Amino acid sequence: MSTSVSATPKQFLADTDAPVCRLEVKKHFDSLSSEQQLYAHFIGRASWEGAQIISRTLSEHSPKLLALFREVFADTASSSSVQSKTRDIPALKEAAAVSEDVWKHFLEYSSQVLYNLSNFKSFGDTKFIPRLSAEDFQKIVKASGSEKAASLFSELKDHIYGGQPSESLLIGFPADGHVSGYYSNNVSKTDVDTVQALLEKNDISSLNTRMLKESSTRFEVRVASADASKPARTLTGADGLEVRVTYGDFAEELKKVVENIRSAVPHAANEHQKKMLEAYVQSFESGSIEAHRQSQKHWIKDMGPVVESNIGFIETYKDPAGVRAEWEGFTAVVNKEMTLKFEVLVNRAEELVGRLPWPQEFEVDKFIKPDFTSLEVVSFATSGSPPAGINIPNYNDIRMTDGFKNVSLGNVLGAKPKDEKINFVREEDVAVFRKLAPAAFEVQVGLHELLGHGSGKILQEEPAGVFNFDQKNLPLNPVTGKPLDSWYKPGETWGSVFKASASSYEECRAEAVAMFLCVHKDILVIFGHEGQEASDIIFTCYLQMARAGLLALEFYDPKSRKWGQAHMCARYAILQVFLEAKLATIATLPDGNLEVHLDRAAIETTGVEAVGVFLQKLNVYKATGDAKRGLEFWANQTAVPDSWIKYRDIVLEKKLPRSLVIQGNTVIKEGKVELVEYPVTLEGFVQSYVERNVL
Repeated sequence: MSTSVSATPKQFLADTDAPVCRLEVKKHFDSLSSEQQLYAHFIGRASWEGAQIISRTLSEHSPKLLALFREVFADTASSSSVQSKTRDIPALKEAAAVSEDVWKHFLEYSSQVLYNLSNFKSFGDTKFIPRLSAEDFQKIVKASGSEKAASLFSELKDHIYGGQPSESLLIGFPADGHVSGYYSNNVSKTDVDTVQALLEKNDISSLNTRMLKESSTRFEVRVASADASKPARTLTGADGLEVRVTYGDFAEELKKVVENIRSAVPHAANEHQKKMLEAYVQSFESGSIEAHRQSQKHWIKDMGPVVESNIGFIETYKDPAGVRAEWEGFTAVVNKEMTLKFEVLVNRAEELVGRLPWPQEFEVDKFIKPDFTSLEVVSFATSGSPPAGINIPNYNDIRMTDGFKNVSLGNVLGAKPKDEKINFVREEDVAVFRKLAPAAFEVQVGLHELLGHGSGKILQEEPAGVFNFDQKNLPLNPVTGKPLDSWYKPGETWGSVFKASASSYEECRAEAVAMFLCVHKDILVIFGHEGQEASDIIFTCYLQMARAGLLALEFYDPKSRKWGQAHMCARYAILQVFLEAKLATIATLPDGNLEVHLDRAAIETTGVEAVGVFLQKLNVYKATGDAKRGLEFWANQTAVPDSWIKYRDIVLEKKLPRSLVIQGNTVIKEGKVELVEYPVTLEGFVQSYVERNVL
């Protein structure tokens, strides 16, 4: 296997010169009481104790990669099981005796592996390979003086530099040559679908599981739980199918999670928080998704807490089948001033949802006003960057009966480099784009989370013979003009019906809601935009979306015809709507570069009208569980024609590196919690992960 960097396609090399930003939260954290700080600390620790779970579900090699960098960068002589310390990094550089460029590329690769908890990008699902040679990499490892590091590098070298077969550079089904930590290397899509049907029949959730194939008809499904003593359960199906459900996957990690959650209980602010934590403990000890569902009901009832948090197996973006979830957890401080703005939006949410382009039968029977807060993140355990906004829980039945919460993560939105380069935008549009892009994105995120993910009804039969719609007088399907002919059957969920497409499809539906509603001037007033600025915000929202749709081509693999990032796939689909409506055009300049041109005058007429037609189809197919029409529609909308590959080549050539966002760590000293911040450098980034003590 080649370990030559020159043989690696450029798009698979680790980013270089990526901006480093800090998640600024100190003033908000310092404003908390000692009890609130302790609560935030223990939930943050519980969240990060799951880092190894995230890493292992990305790929089998990822945990060893993290261990390699722990050995290289940790000061093992002065570290303890409770607190790791970072070695003298400048001394390591001197001992390695490598060039400045080589050292920079080593730090860049190290930082990106730590950030993603893997050598696969969290935003894009593609592998990245070091820019320094294997020989130089080995010199630095040797300079660390760690025999374990040397052994790990020898074991991992071929994997670190491996680029063949090309399928191995992408997250996907292992039987297709792709990589996934959720499945053993011989599992195919057909296997997953077969086992999933049997699990659903037996009312077993896949969210917190991994799947191994023992033979053509025998499988093991491993449930994540701290308790490994729970008896296994064997399920049988047609044609000799046998699925053994076992418990205790990630037991050691989840024991630490549970320990920290229990430590948080005495510092909970109210009974809702206590009951939520108790349900978390039950869920993570036993592997019960039903217990986690109960935790979310208590979480929803905890309205307006000073310290907000959530934890568990939440999003299914990383699973190629879309049914298994990635571990994540966060703790944050409410920004009261910004939250007041969102409260106005929440108070008008039911009225604003009524403006969306579908009949009342396709909207929830009773809109439950959610909590919508602006948060300053203290700690967010995830692969890569924390999201800009969240709308959870993802359990659709709970969302319809109990409600949900929306959060906008203010300091994540603000963690941007100054004077960031803007490509693919016309020179005459750059000034307004640069000035208003952050404000326009705040509008987009707010509408996306509250009125996008927060809207729409799931029409279902659950249990058998019980319907949440008038089954005797079927409502008309606004897309077909005929009575409803599809709905969710008992045991079916949005994810199980739309499978791998569910995440990108739903992100597109939420983004389309934002585009449909952001042209309403009375909504923009809520965000503080009026007059000419409001008009400029509308233009910037649409231009930002169109540009993102073009940038999305970076995350499309033409060989496998796979999209690697749900949000970017969604934005590409919306760009196609803009192009079909002649609202946007992609211009090729004399120098070969590209520009997105937007017809500003058409946004509020033909533009929003086209978005409305598109959005109605997205919502109706989802609401009715009509996978046949919905998936065909989605496949057509997200197809990338061969004629666009030239655009993709230009996007890859001009792509800008994604920022690395440094989070602080909380530690307890003499009974008091301190927030430790780190220098905004690559060395500071590495130090933050080493001292988080989860590698």
